[in-house]
Amino acid sequence: MKRLLLACSLLLCALVAHADPLLKKQVNAFIDRWHDDAAHARPAYFDKIAPDGIYIGTDKTERWRRDEFKAWAKPYFKGKSAWAFKAQRRNVYSSEDGSMIWFDELLDTQMGVCQASGVLRRKGDSFEIVHYQLSMAVPNEVGGQVTRLIKDFEEKDGWKGGPK
Repeated sequence: MKRLLLACSLLLCALVAHADPLLKKQVNAFIDRWHDDAAHARPAYFDKIAPDGIYIGTDKTERWRRDEFKAWAKPYFKGKSAWAFKAQRRNVYSSEDGSMIWFDELLDTQMGVCQASGVLRRKGDSFEIVHYQLSMAVPNEVGGQVTRLIKDFEEKDGWKGGPK
């Protein structure tokens, strides 16, 4: 009986958290435009990130507020394309009033398949990104090899990386 109640509760929470179809369509369009801005090196890319927004990249040193991220990425935005991410799949969820939205996505990128998650805040008729985290998708079968490569890399003399 407890398991049935727990399962029903979880199902109800999942149903409530899913975004309504119109909101999901708006969110997908917003995020797709954001990715397209980077693919075409348009500065509007950064306008879609909240001033207090955080971007976490694939390297453990990459955690920036919007303006820090913009400064870091400036050389990439001088060309025709900064980077190109194309969503294969995206799941969108929202608070009951639609003011906060969170999502996860599977992406085709120049690094191969990546995963990302983000949080949006409603801003008038649009949204702003308050948190985005990009991760390289490493198959479990090669996780040990990747872990060894990272460990070997970090043990090299002169490596100046590390968490900020």
